[in-house]
Amino acid sequence: MGESTRYESPLVTRYASAAMSELFGARRRIVTWRRLWLALAQAQRELGLNVSARAIAELKRHVETIDFAAAACYEKKSRHDVVAHIHAYGDVAPAARAILHTGATSAYVVDNADLILMRDALGRVRDWLAAAVDALGRFAMKYRTLPTLGFTHYQPAQLTTVGKRASLWCYDFVRDLEEIETRIARLRFRGVKGTTGTQASFLRLFDGDHRKVERLERLVAKGVGFAEVEPVTGQTYSRKVDAQVAGALAGVAASVHKFAGDVRLLANLKEIEEPFEKTQVGSSAMAYKRNPMRCERATSLARYVMSASGVTFQTAAEQWLERTLDDSAAKRIVMPELFLATDGMLRLVVNVARGLVVYPKVIAARIQAELPFMATEDILMQATAAGGDRQELHEAIRVHAHTAAARVKQQGRENNLLDLLAADERFAGINLKRILDPKRYVGRAPEQVAAFNKEYVVPVRRRFKKVISTSATLNV
Repeated sequence: MGESTRYESPLVTRYASAAMSELFGARRRIVTWRRLWLALAQAQRELGLNVSARAIAELKRHVETIDFAAAACYEKKSRHDVVAHIHAYGDVAPAARAILHTGATSAYVVDNADLILMRDALGRVRDWLAAAVDALGRFAMKYRTLPTLGFTHYQPAQLTTVGKRASLWCYDFVRDLEEIETRIARLRFRGVKGTTGTQASFLRLFDGDHRKVERLERLVAKGVGFAEVEPVTGQTYSRKVDAQVAGALAGVAASVHKFAGDVRLLANLKEIEEPFEKTQVGSSAMAYKRNPMRCERATSLARYVMSASGVTFQTAAEQWLERTLDDSAAKRIVMPELFLATDGMLRLVVNVARGLVVYPKVIAARIQAELPFMATEDILMQATAAGGDRQELHEAIRVHAHTAAARVKQQGRENNLLDLLAADERFAGINLKRILDPKRYVGRAPEQVAAFNKEYVVPVRRRFKKVISTSATLNV
């Protein structure tokens, strides 16, 4: 925690990666604006407008030569950030000063840059999701046959396996990956649309030639890496686009919250823990503590993303007619922060998933404390098949089960139901030990995990092999 006289966002200083933070930094944004101005000038020159080769050369040479102090001075005078940077760019590319931003409105650079940055940020989220799927898939396969007590309503239920439970976490992230890839595929360039989206200014520039206006837009879009353009817009692209992206990030947050919450519950049961370094401190007062700090942090970030995403839907709903500026402040804050928080929580998920610690003996002990109750149906059927009276056997099991339950709840002692049944001659000849093999009660969990891994995890691992390997040294 460094010293600073001004507020610094914890999303940048503590949680998000340097790469995601840089993506939404001022330099990347203004460089993107300049690339858009360059792409527009190049397309206008190609289509016959009076844009000199020297102007293009200077724009290219100075894309990253940004004098932020000069831009700040211009903005103080004009009270307009785009105008300020037009002047600052013109200062270093004087041959292009006269043609810079010709026909365009502020939304040309602001909105199109936002879409470019959003596309890049979604790509980073996609890569982290692939790493999470890989890590949880490996964990699920490793423990696919290890029986564990299942819980419904957080009450003991039938058995499952540690790997099957992990596959539930993993499948949520597979769904998120599919949704994020869909959002990337459907993201379109805002385009070269003018002040109210009619392209009137560009139509005048080309003396009413509609085909040249259409070609101009295609050339610019291609120049910045977009295959498709929004067919219609107002002054801005529809803020429904932001809401859809934010909704996808909120979906990721829900998956993170579920995973981290489950690990926190299991840590309390001492069955599974997140990684804990030798020198890590769990509590400043209680030296013995091993708090699930990373999962708690991930839960907190997930809660923020789910909550903040709602702002984007309000913005989409309140864009009057062709646009209003009440989207600007909220959009500048919320969209970067949604990505920064998502980046931070997914890094935690990958780190935790790769280092999960399992305690099989604790898991087995909890199974043995509950399994006798769950096995009573099998015991009843076998005793009945051996010639016993089903109704009499049922009543005997009921009485013994209540006695054992009272011993556990009232005296805090171990479950002795098996001893009670073994001592009852009506259950003589029943192999209670065989009946109580936990693997008899996990159903097809191991097979389900293997099939899920083959169909869903392995293809992700193959497609993102390079990404997964480069994140192997992740440190959070």
